[in-house]
Amino acid sequence: MDILPVSRKDLQTLYASGNSMADIAKKMQCSQHKVAYWMRKYNLTRRSRSEAGYLKLNPNGDPFHIKQDLNSQEMFLYGLGLGIYWGEGEKVSSNAIRVANTDPRLLKTFIRFLLEICGLEKEKLLYSIICFNDINAEEAKMHWAKELKISPDKFGKIVQIPTQGRGNYKRKSRFGVCTVIVSNIKLKPWIMKQLADIV
Repeated sequence: MDILPVSRKDLQTLYASGNSMADIAKKMQCSQHKVAYWMRKYNLTRRSRSEAGYLKLNPNGDPFHIKQDLNSQEMFLYGLGLGIYWGEGEKVSSNAIRVANTDPRLLKTFIRFLLEICGLEKEKLLYSIICFNDINAEEAKMHWAKELKISPDKFGKIVQIPTQGRGNYKRKSRFGVCTVIVSNIKLKPWIMKQLADIV
């Protein structure tokens, strides 16, 4: 097979900087099979599908940077954030970080934990609302947008479910349940490890 017009070091640098083999082939004006051959020949480790997908979604690197050397106030927020996730967070998925609640104060605290302690990029935050079908969905959306200080456009379609019989459910869930969502296959394990280290 013809020699690839880059050295092992250059090929490794190109690949490590986020270029796919298809990208490298295009740059080198050769076939992708040729790049794959030289990756094997140079014994360079290829990314898994999940790693490749992560890199494609985050071309500039991780969208979070865990803060180190926390002061006393930050340590308090760190503890609150983990406590909220321990009690209210979704723990099964490998990448989804979800906290759902009817209390905006709890959600705002968790958002502060994500932004200030985890250093998450704000645009990575997603939101959803579930409410009973006898609640005004637009009113619920505007309520949560105001409480969380975000645009109403941040919410997708509001899911409405049948009422749960009689009782005080409407007073407790007047504006439905809001969920704060982040999807990151590296940040979720970090949070779960912090929880595991507590016990």
